[in-house]
Amino acid sequence: MNTSMAPDHRRERFDCADRVIRIGFWMNSLLMALKLSAGSYGNSEAVFADGLESACDFIAIMASWIAIRMGRQPLDGKHPYGHGRAESISAVFVSLVIVFTGSGILFQAIRSILEGNPDPPRLVAVLAAFVTIGVKEWLYRFSIAVGSRLESPALTALAKDHRKDALTSVATLIGVSGAFFGFRILDPIAAGLTAFFIFHIGYQTFRAAAHDLMDGKPPEPLISSIIKLAESIEGVEHVHEIKGRRSGQFIIVDLKLDMDPEMTVKMSHDIATKVKRAIFKRFSNVGDVMIHINPHDEKHKDLTRL
Repeated sequence: MNTSMAPDHRRERFDCADRVIRIGFWMNSLLMALKLSAGSYGNSEAVFADGLESACDFIAIMASWIAIRMGRQPLDGKHPYGHGRAESISAVFVSLVIVFTGSGILFQAIRSILEGNPDPPRLVAVLAAFVTIGVKEWLYRFSIAVGSRLESPALTALAKDHRKDALTSVATLIGVSGAFFGFRILDPIAAGLTAFFIFHIGYQTFRAAAHDLMDGKPPEPLISSIIKLAESIEGVEHVHEIKGRRSGQFIIVDLKLDMDPEMTVKMSHDIATKVKRAIFKRFSNVGDVMIHINPHDEKHKDLTRL
């Protein structure tokens, strides 16, 4: 059975995600120009490298942007479950960009410790690192709030990339400030320690995306709430089985309901429709519900090859 979700609601979700990415894109552009200029003029290798990292972030932002635009396409004959998985693929790609960035920072930190940096930075480099921390932390909080509300893998991964940038800039600020006041070794040491935090963020992002791509189970509170709601509908004796999997911003739910075997096909269909409408009304992140009906008075074993 099929009950389509309102197109206006779906469009609103994707428009909101698209807006978050556009804001991140333009603010990241300004930060990149600021750090490259400040790093070059302020004689700070750390700040200039931070600017190059922001250039790499364009890859992550563009990947998320493309994924959101692909994911908003409705289902078709070749993709009967929609295009939402593009967001999870994008999240995997972003996680690899994060790890690659961390590797570059760690390599540069080790090289700087071994070679040293004879020239102290200027104050403008310190200020650029300070501004970057504030802007990137705001972008993280803004993106993670919207990403969590929409349950968007692409936005969540992008938010973690912003947090990675904020952590990197904290290390840059500590290092460039220390170098400014004469403790030049703090610059590469702080950057090297931050690289390990970045690796952790990349791992978390990859694990979450891989879980969704492997049809991992949605959060238990969501499953329990759907069961409780379905069993509250008159005519449903029991939820025999429930499964769920993520497709981008939405959860696809499979329900098996136990009902009175004496019901007509039309009666059982009408009850199942009520269940589906109730789930759609309560849970805005559920994209589809497939319902199978079993007679409640017979023991039966599900047929599967999985």
